[in-house]
Amino acid sequence: MKSQIYNPFLITGYESPEFFCDRKKETEELLDTLRNGRNITLTSPRRLGKTGLIKHIYYLLKQQDPSVVTVYIDLYPTTSLYDFTQTFASAVLGQLDSNPLKLLKRIATIFKGLRPNVSVDPVSGQPKIGLDIVQGNEPSTLEQIFDYLKQSPKTCYIAFDEFQQITKYPEKSVEALLRSYVQDLHNIHFIFSGSQAHMLGEMFLSPKRPFYQSTSEKTIGVIDQKTYFAFAEGFFLKQGRSLPKEVFDWIYEQYEGYTWYIQMVLNRMYAKNDRSVDVDLAQECIRDILNENAFYYQHLLQVYPKGQVKLVKAIAKEHKVREVLSGAFISKYGLTATSSAKSALTRMLEEEVIYKSEEGYIVYDRFFGQWLDENF
Repeated sequence: MKSQIYNPFLITGYESPEFFCDRKKETEELLDTLRNGRNITLTSPRRLGKTGLIKHIYYLLKQQDPSVVTVYIDLYPTTSLYDFTQTFASAVLGQLDSNPLKLLKRIATIFKGLRPNVSVDPVSGQPKIGLDIVQGNEPSTLEQIFDYLKQSPKTCYIAFDEFQQITKYPEKSVEALLRSYVQDLHNIHFIFSGSQAHMLGEMFLSPKRPFYQSTSEKTIGVIDQKTYFAFAEGFFLKQGRSLPKEVFDWIYEQYEGYTWYIQMVLNRMYAKNDRSVDVDLAQECIRDILNENAFYYQHLLQVYPKGQVKLVKAIAKEHKVREVLSGAFISKYGLTATSSAKSALTRMLEEEVIYKSEEGYIVYDRFFGQWLDENF
């Protein structure tokens, strides 16, 4: 039995279509692609709702056919092929079998030379199967995992989120290795998603790369402002409160339609159910969020060299910068030589502290950017 949702503006996880805003066109396109056996590359900047869309697709697939298996794997924390293999094995093993004894028997047959380990999932209370993987044996272990998938009669959908992370592994042949396995699976369909469009584009659109033209491509943008307002207003009306359109528009434009930030502010406003909804309340909620994260932001500034921090602060002050390496910008904020600024910019882009949008460079975390702008 699911617990009651007290605040409809979800920040993490996915509940049901009731709490999911729009994306109707994207949903139809992705469902059509997957149901017709085509894999997908899904791209969007962070915190625009990419993961929520994947979970929404999974919900609808299982509504139509409860027997299908859906797996979501976040590769962002992984740093090597060993991490990938361990994460992949933990996510997949046991998903295609309902009987633990049959699963162990099948694993013993498929995974030769590897020992399965059994634990209990603290949330579901169900047995959880893993593998004791020896470093250096990752390619053969991956082959066995894909054999396990291939032998299942079930239809399975697997999402690798932040898939571009595999290009940062020290091993050089990971793309070719995975492509050789993926192309032979007819009952398993993949979503390769990520937030670094240029890297994913190179992986899937360059003739020199193993995954060249192996998937359908889809990029998602912001949710339509009017549609998002109607979604949000409905929940406030059910609560017996009014959400003025000008207040919602102020929030939406403040964060340029980025879903997660808007949801964060709406979540806080909805929780203050004894207050009338106006811009003052929205600003108060934003202030609460920034104050709660101040310690983390201060720590973040201590992690990077002064030159890089100075560049991030300068971009935060401007909110958006078309030409970071222009003489005018460097001079205005007393940055070091162009070569040093270029090096700092490259590092901050790699660390995803700064993001290059179509309009210019911004601080990736909008709340962090606001905090920097107000405190320096």
